[in-house]
Amino acid sequence: MDVMPLLLLVAGSAGFAGIARRTPVPAPLLLVAVGLAVSYVPGIPHYTLDPDIVLPLVLPPLLYKEGTESSYLDLRAQMRPVGLLSIGYVLFATFVVGWAAYLVVPGLPLPAALVLGAVVAPTDAVAAAAIARRVGLPSRITTILQGESLLNDATAITAYKVALAAAVGEGATWAGGIEEFLRAAVGGVLVGLVLMVPIHWLRTHLKEALLQNTLSLLIPFVAYGVAEQFHGSGVLAVVVVAVYLGHRAWEVDFATRLQEDAVWRMVAFLLESAVFALIGLQLPTVLKGLGAYQGVDAAWYAIAVFVVVVAARFAWVFPATFLPRALSRRIREREEGVTWRAPVVTGWAAMRGVVSLAIAFSIPLTVHGGAPFPQRNLILFMTFTTVIGTLVVQGLTLAPLIRLMRFPGRDAQAETLAEANAQAQASRAAERHLDDLLSDERNALPPPLADRLRTVLERRRNAVWERLGQTNPVTGESVDDTYRRLSREMISAEREVFVKLRDHRYIDDEMLRALLRRLDLEEAAAYREAG
Repeated sequence: MDVMPLLLLVAGSAGFAGIARRTPVPAPLLLVAVGLAVSYVPGIPHYTLDPDIVLPLVLPPLLYKEGTESSYLDLRAQMRPVGLLSIGYVLFATFVVGWAAYLVVPGLPLPAALVLGAVVAPTDAVAAAAIARRVGLPSRITTILQGESLLNDATAITAYKVALAAAVGEGATWAGGIEEFLRAAVGGVLVGLVLMVPIHWLRTHLKEALLQNTLSLLIPFVAYGVAEQFHGSGVLAVVVVAVYLGHRAWEVDFATRLQEDAVWRMVAFLLESAVFALIGLQLPTVLKGLGAYQGVDAAWYAIAVFVVVVAARFAWVFPATFLPRALSRRIREREEGVTWRAPVVTGWAAMRGVVSLAIAFSIPLTVHGGAPFPQRNLILFMTFTTVIGTLVVQGLTLAPLIRLMRFPGRDAQAETLAEANAQAQASRAAERHLDDLLSDERNALPPPLADRLRTVLERRRNAVWERLGQTNPVTGESVDDTYRRLSREMISAEREVFVKLRDHRYIDDEMLRALLRRLDLEEAAAYREAG
């Protein structure tokens, strides 16, 4: 097996993703553009997006990462709009886009057109999260978009299976489609509910952070695989488990949380980078075999589908936002201050991504009887152009649109005040508990060590309040910034001495590593206290 193309993909995409962090261009857009440009460079390996790899091996870890970082409480509070988008909108877009493609493309059967509709219906979890983080969407809109993109893949994949069955001649019916959808949804949720508690129990009872993080890497694949074995939605199973584990992450020991955060940041960075680069690299594969659909005709069909995809989003979002409010006084009271700006941004922030392409590439070459699948290559082409169009057109204009909407910014002062109050309550509780512990003779400590424990508590309590104070008139630093810098410089001085002692053979490398790890933990603690 030649691993060089894979290494080139991972290394190249990671490098350009790193470059994107230093530019105003969001990483997904730069990676797609680079992939498009590189796809025609002579000597570049040929990359084909394999759905048997993307759906079971790439999608679960990305969904798991986003799920663990989502807020269960926020998702529960926004379940109505999330459900309307992740289920209602996906089905609506499937039919609207499919019907439009059936009318626009000569010779495209309606079942095959509905396959296209299901393929381009879901928004992308990775793209939504990446763009939302970069442009600073309001928290409610971000929650809705992330919740939608976490759940809508299950709806789209199920709709795709039903439409595909009709397209290949398996005699799919409306009743069978509804049954398939319910079986996938209920099965996926049930598998997630069954797995989440024992997995969490195992995470909290494993004593080594290394084993716990190994388990963490396996969880999304296990949840996805078990659900698919029972013909449920692997996507929903992963999301249910991830949201539950994220909500209960505080019960896992600190070493696991620190390692897990670093591990999953790296995994997500590499996968996201490779995924968006792969999207751009698919151009030669998509263009090859278009056959009779070339040039102006193919471009017209692609533009028409893209326009319908965008229009269908707004056609659903506005009624879904305001109709429930018009019908329910309770909703109006609970969701005050919703204006036309929110659905405009929600409608425009709907990028498509690798899931749409992966589903499209899984369309079989033939139908029952051996005839070619109707216009398969054209469906691939229209899927590709829709994905690229949403990423480029909407992705590049989303930030200016948000600025134009003039959403109220986050109140940093109020957030810091809330953080300071929370820290003060926690520190007072810890101080009372410390007094109780020290009153027991079994916990006797010399006064300097007991005072050190109290000093740490006091420093942690005061650090947040200090952020509300004035900055240093000479350096412009806040008090906690100065504290962090001085702590780092003191630790750096110690670190240099340890290295010199190792170089002069006063200590060996094993002792050096132990001493450096202790300093690393102290530096991390100083950084967190100050931050």
